[in-house]
Amino acid sequence: MVSVVETVIFGIIQGLTEWLPVSSSGHLAIAKEFFDWQPPVIFYVLLHVGTLIVIVAFFRKDISEILGALVRRDFESEEGKLGVFVFVGSVPTAVIGYVFHDLFASFFDNLLVVGAALLATGVLLFVSERRKGNKTLGYLDSFLMGIAQGIAIIPGISRTGATISTGLLRSVNKEMAFKFSFLLSIPAILGAAVAELHNLNLLIGSIDVDAIIVGVSASMVVGYLALKALQKVIMNQKFYLFAFYCWAAGILVMLSQIL
Repeated sequence: MVSVVETVIFGIIQGLTEWLPVSSSGHLAIAKEFFDWQPPVIFYVLLHVGTLIVIVAFFRKDISEILGALVRRDFESEEGKLGVFVFVGSVPTAVIGYVFHDLFASFFDNLLVVGAALLATGVLLFVSERRKGNKTLGYLDSFLMGIAQGIAIIPGISRTGATISTGLLRSVNKEMAFKFSFLLSIPAILGAAVAELHNLNLLIGSIDVDAIIVGVSASMVVGYLALKALQKVIMNQKFYLFAFYCWAAGILVMLSQIL
């Protein structure tokens, strides 16, 4: 039976690292190893649902405008184009997730891979901040950011870091790269939650519902605050600073497995 303390710890880790470009899956893998705890699948499913709620709350105006444009079949407006771009970016994410899911999932128990992936995330964050640009989002940009999101299934590769960095490397406007990264995550998170629910027998076990609800709630509150902080960091061109954390964490994790 999991405790409230354990779910709160994991919830806070998820809330902070889901949005900051340091890989939530990588940190959960590290925490799982450190605490020697195997959370029930339902906990991860609810964390995904909580993540989705945070995004919808944060981008509620943009989502409403995009849906309105799609209903009107207005594909010439910025909102209508964003809806199309989300679809374009979701295709490679879905293909990569379907083809490589089992392989990438196996890395969750391999902290050497997690450490190496954190190092790679750091390089991507550091390099992308050096690229200056202010162009509008296009079809190729959306597709490449979708590929980055699919690869970020690997624990240690930050979804936020990979997608935003890809947009910045393509010289996409910082604000648009930030916004599109999270709008693109909506169908991916929804799909992941559905995929985890398909095998219901995995959800059966000793579950303290109250503890899990408290943990997910902690994740949502911390996640919303982290998302607000990340927006300011990107606008102030300090995105690259997370690279140093990823490098330090990656080196420590790898050393813990080698020594």
